[in-house]
Amino acid sequence: MNHKSDANDTVEQRRAEAAPADAAAAGEAGEAGEAGVVDLVTNNRAFGLRMADTVEGRNKASLLINRMYAWRGYAGSHTLAEDPNRITLTATDKGDAVGTLTLGIDSPLGLLADEIFRDEIAPYRQPGRKLCEITKFAFDPRVRSKEPMAALFHLSTLMARDIHGCTDLFIEVNPRHRAFYENKLGFTSLGEPKTNPRVNAPAYLLWLSYAYVTEQINRYGGNPHAAAGNRSFYPLFYSPREEKGLIARLRENR
Repeated sequence: MNHKSDANDTVEQRRAEAAPADAAAAGEAGEAGEAGVVDLVTNNRAFGLRMADTVEGRNKASLLINRMYAWRGYAGSHTLAEDPNRITLTATDKGDAVGTLTLGIDSPLGLLADEIFRDEIAPYRQPGRKLCEITKFAFDPRVRSKEPMAALFHLSTLMARDIHGCTDLFIEVNPRHRAFYENKLGFTSLGEPKTNPRVNAPAYLLWLSYAYVTEQINRYGGNPHAAAGNRSFYPLFYSPREEKGLIARLRENR
């Protein structure tokens, strides 16, 4: 994949098509819809990011998760229950969910990853640090552009880092997907893979520091021309200026 070309095309197209993030920076992007749903970014292509905290929103995300997990051969039926420490985010195209992930905030109950990776996670639970995890990630492969996926990860960063004060992110991934997360977002693998009973498949535990994410956004976000040879998602993230508008929008709707 020619990532530089993809980055230039998608970001320049976004700027030309109603510049949604610029509007967000001015406090104009996104409208509150039905109760519990906040549309954060939309544009002329009807692409949006949603923070959905309704039964209907979680059900739509669950349908996508089960369809994509079954396609990958993962076991089980996966549902999203209401939980104050878990936030479901979706990317939508013309109103349909095309991508979803769930952000889990550490609490006295711990993270889902603690079930099999407690020893690997324990050293990160230190004063001044707050942990979180991404679970239930699924994206419709028919969406060819990488921009919606990058935007969804960026939204999860804002929710975790700026709204909940998290410093460290974990994710459990199948071994065949490990290189994707390492190359596109900068995750680091911790230890050897173990069997994840929730999907009956092997999984690596990956870790990412939000300090690193912030550094990459400040360097590359919204500026693909400065990213020659960079294959990561960060040139497809919003710029620091655009981030400020999105963070303000999230805080308004807490």
